Formats: sequence, C-alpha cells, structure tokens
Amino acid sequence: MFAELSADYGRIEAAIHYLEENFQAQPTLAEIASHVGLSEYHFQRLFSRWAGTSPKRFLQFLTIQHAKKLLAESQSILDTAYEAGLSSPSRLHDLFVTHEAITPGEFKQKGAGLTIQYGFHNSPFGECLIALTERGICGLQFVADGDREATLDELKASWPQAKFVADEEATRPFIDPIFNLSEADERPSLPLYLKGTNFQIQVWQALLQIPAGTAVSYGTVAQMIGNPKASRAVGSATGSNPIAYLIPCHRVIQQAGNLGNYRWGTSRKKAILGWESAHFQ
Repeated sequence: MFAELSADYGRIEAAIHYLEENFQAQPTLAEIASHVGLSEYHFQRLFSRWAGTSPKRFLQFLTIQHAKKLLAESQSILDTAYEAGLSSPSRLHDLFVTHEAITPGEFKQKGAGLTIQYGFHNSPFGECLIALTERGICGLQFVADGDREATLDELKASWPQAKFVADEEATRPFIDPIFNLSEADERPSLPLYLKGTNFQIQVWQALLQIPAGTAVSYGTVAQMIGNPKASRAVGSATGSNPIAYLIPCHRVIQQAGNLGNYRWGTSRKKAILGWESAHFQ
C-alpha cells in the first residue's frame, strides 16, 4: 500500500515544485498534468485519491494565504486542547507519544553501547528512514532526492558511537501506526528515545499538542513552554527535531504566515500541511 502512496507522492512533489516555480503564471490543470507526465484525467484522479480533494482546492492549501488562515484559526482550537491538559488519544491530538528522554550520561556517551536498527520504507510523503533502539524510535527522516546514503550518514552522525544494524523486518511494523492517516482511527502511543537538551525536549513535547490540520507560530510554541521571548530558540529546536511527522514540526510556521523552512524540504512541508488540512479540518 505504501509503495503506491510513495509513488503517488513523487508525482505530487514534482507538481508542487512546478507550482512553486510558476505560481505567478497560475498554470492550468493541463499544464501541471503535462509536467508530471499524466493526462488531465489521470492527474485529477491521482490528486483526488492522494489528497481527497481537487487539484484546484489543494492548491489553495499550499498558498501563503491559507497558511495565514491556519495560523489565525488554530488559536482557539490549540488553546482549548492545550489548556484542557488532554493526555489521551482524541481528534484534537494527532499523536500521543511516550517520551523516555536520554539521560545526561547517555548523551555524553554519544550512543556508546547502543544498538540501533534501521530500515528504509515507503511512506505517503516519500521514502523514509526509521531507526529503533530497544527503548523506542530514535530517528525518522525523509530521504531527499533518493539519497539513502546521505540520510543514513546524518543519522549516524547523531549517534557516532552506536552500533548500526540494517533490519527492515524490525522497523516495518512501525510504518502503519505512524502513517495511518485515517481521521477516524486513533493512533497508538509509540515510545520515543530522544537525544536532546532539556529545552529541545520541552519544545518537542509542545509540538505534540498541535492538532492535525492546524499550524501555529514559533511565538505560540514559546508561549506554550512558558518562555514567550524564546521564539528564535524555539525555531532552532524545531529545526533539529530528529523524528519527522511523529513530532509534527511541520505544523510550525512564521508569525507573518510564511511557511518557513523545513528540514526535509519546503515542498514536503506544504504537501503534509495541505493533506492534513484537507482531511482533518
């Protein structure tokens, strides 16, 4: 199932790149379809199957105006969810993750004595790399430009003393719980093994409170952690998030409504936000 979704995402990503480069010209459906090598009919069907909405409607979700709308509309939803102290699966929360943060001693050891199993898998948003320890997921990264080696090297750089073992059989069972994108299904809690400073862990925990289909500013996240002047530091911590999608750093945008950067590509961020907006709002 995810192999087909991943192939679909590749075409969607190519279409998004095309739209970014030709946005002011407002390309027609025929022009976009031609760019990704599909007929208008098949391109329309692909979008409907992948995004659950028409290409024209989906394009609206990928604009700055929609990002501003998300930022404006998310406040009451977020405040309700956060101040209510929700701690169990619900539609206001995308995921609930049990954190078992790394200790200072383990941080200093840089993974010495730790065995990390990893595997490459298809996802709805392109190929990804999942990394596991016996205590939980320690890494989830999207593969950029098909470069598996660079993605794995980045993971290894985060745990230079760890032992890495390729084991797709061990990582495959996590794909469905992570990327089961059905609005009706409640996702199970998944243990994470996070390596970061106390501040980074605090920011990553706050990101889990942002409901799917919404986006907030870095300033809002700073307020969530009780440090309203730390917007820039929040941005840095968000950008260093080692676990894509599960910890939804893609839902944080700039105060002015601009989407901002994304570790795994701005087009991918737009695609994920657009998909969530179409399905969860």
